[in-house]
Amino acid sequence: MGLSMPATLPSLPAHLLLLFLLQVGLLLATATLMGRLAARFGMPAVAGELLTGVLLGPSLLGYLAPGFWGWLFPSRPEQAFMLDAVAQVGVLLLVGVTGMHLDRTVLRQRGLTAATVSVGGLLVPLVLGVGAGFLLPETFRGEQADRTVLALFIGVALAVSAIPVIAKTLSDMGLLHRNIGQLIVTAAVVDDTAAWFLLSLVSALATTGLTLGAAGLSVASILAFVAVALTVGRPLVQFLMQLAARSTVPGTSAATAVVIILLAAAGSHALHLEPVFGAFIAGILIGTAEQQARETLPAPAEGYRSPLAPLRTTVLSVFAPIFLATAGLRVDLSALAQPAVLLAGIGVLVVAIAGKFTGAYLGARLGRLGHWEAVALGAGLNARGVVEIIVASIGLRVGILSAAAYTIVVLVAVATSIMAPPILRYAVAHLESTPEELRRLQALGQR
Repeated sequence: MGLSMPATLPSLPAHLLLLFLLQVGLLLATATLMGRLAARFGMPAVAGELLTGVLLGPSLLGYLAPGFWGWLFPSRPEQAFMLDAVAQVGVLLLVGVTGMHLDRTVLRQRGLTAATVSVGGLLVPLVLGVGAGFLLPETFRGEQADRTVLALFIGVALAVSAIPVIAKTLSDMGLLHRNIGQLIVTAAVVDDTAAWFLLSLVSALATTGLTLGAAGLSVASILAFVAVALTVGRPLVQFLMQLAARSTVPGTSAATAVVIILLAAAGSHALHLEPVFGAFIAGILIGTAEQQARETLPAPAEGYRSPLAPLRTTVLSVFAPIFLATAGLRVDLSALAQPAVLLAGIGVLVVAIAGKFTGAYLGARLGRLGHWEAVALGAGLNARGVVEIIVASIGLRVGILSAAAYTIVVLVAVATSIMAPPILRYAVAHLESTPEELRRLQALGQR
């Protein structure tokens, strides 16, 4: 007996659709304006885009015009789900595009250096964060957490970086083609992969309890995903991108890349890994396939333009700003008016900045990098952005963090994302460009 379709499909209520369209339009318009304003003051556009949600969220608009804000951003779950869905697609595409721009040569030649930076940038803030967590008052502990779980969670929260924000920052500053930019992204990938794994363990410890089997399964899932990507995914992606390149229909290559990114994200999510991990691996495979395709051309024309160029433009100009603005809507800084919360927030912020910078700097120096390269890595990896906000939301949802502790973690996210770009720009100004970087810049401009 076959399946039958329902006589009528439920339609989206007109009011919900109206609010959704207004929300997306207002967020994108404000994010674009704030990004341009940030650029006028010498900051990357991502700094302004990240503040968009703060301006339109409960911290400002909700405080100044609570009635209008409650109408525009109602607390109904179905309304929030629609906006979150668009934001989730945006972050996956942003991470995928970032993976496309990773240079295989840098990964091979300086992969060990990136790993050294990652270890330092992960362990030092993790240890300092755990110590800070033990010192926080009892009011910062959620209902499902004891003192140890809270301390472990704070440690993990301070150990993360933010691949989406780092990627957008490097793109805005024109540093994705630089070796230091490639190293920052690579180190951030290792940092975040380890941090998401640790976060899953701490969350399990707070809810269902941590078992050795669950931890082993998480490690096996990561290794299995990478192994399948290298053995099966790489030739499959190369075949699909070559097939799309032969199409005479404009946009086929860009659409194919989006499909690959989303399916890879779904695959990693099915293995109980973060979807951004799969999207990033897919982006690397797509970029590798494109690089191999360019290398097979006998003599690329001077005006050659990659078929993936429209995708990069759309993601960085539309989806990424919407994602960054939406993430900021969850931020409510009014809790900082409480002196105890403010003082604790300042203390945790200092620990977060010092821990990540010191760890990355020492790791870079151990990897035989120069002083300014180490400073740039410390500054770049310090940007925690929306990943930190997502981590804080998870801690609040599973009962590890109280509302006050959640506000502190959000403070770290916003502050580190804003302060990282000027330090990064100052450090990179002391680094000379290499011929390899100039060639990579030409290729990036063609994408």
